[in-house]
Amino acid sequence: MKRLFELLFSTLLMLALLPLFVLVALLVKLDSSGPVLYLAQRAGKQGKPFRLVKFRSMVTDASKLGPGITRHQDARITRVGKWLRKFKIDELPQFINVLKGEMAIVGPRPETPEIVAHYTAEQRRILSMQPGITSAASLAYRDEESLLAGEDWEAHYLQHIMPEKIRIDLQYHAQQTFWSDLKLIFQTAFAMFQ
Repeated sequence: MKRLFELLFSTLLMLALLPLFVLVALLVKLDSSGPVLYLAQRAGKQGKPFRLVKFRSMVTDASKLGPGITRHQDARITRVGKWLRKFKIDELPQFINVLKGEMAIVGPRPETPEIVAHYTAEQRRILSMQPGITSAASLAYRDEESLLAGEDWEAHYLQHIMPEKIRIDLQYHAQQTFWSDLKLIFQTAFAMFQ
């Protein structure tokens, strides 16, 4: 039932948002050179790698110019990218990943293989779950980039934010239902418009 809902919801949403996708694609192309979409390497269920699809919000080859974690006021973010990130519009193409079966709508946000390499044995339990577009932790840390300031921001993420996000998502998964997922989807949509 969950998979059927995800397929139907993702298809209808992508059709409804097609005009927005065209507009965003034009804005991304006009703002900076490079592709419209960014394919990010992520660790999926059981750690299996996949390409996460996003609208490009950073300069071309940003991954070669700095770490995989984006910090507060990162100079690699484009002008249009700041707007896309603020409203999480850069994440919308991930419904393609849902249609392909690589992601769920609700599930822990997928991390890069480099971040997953830091997981403890206990934290690796999160890899038994299908990664998702939204999660309880992603709502709790909606403004995560603003917490990543200062010189030791990468260490701060690995030592404090990442473990807390995993804890929140494991706790949510233990009590997860179809109805709790629906509630989380509506909370995410509401947060986007706040």
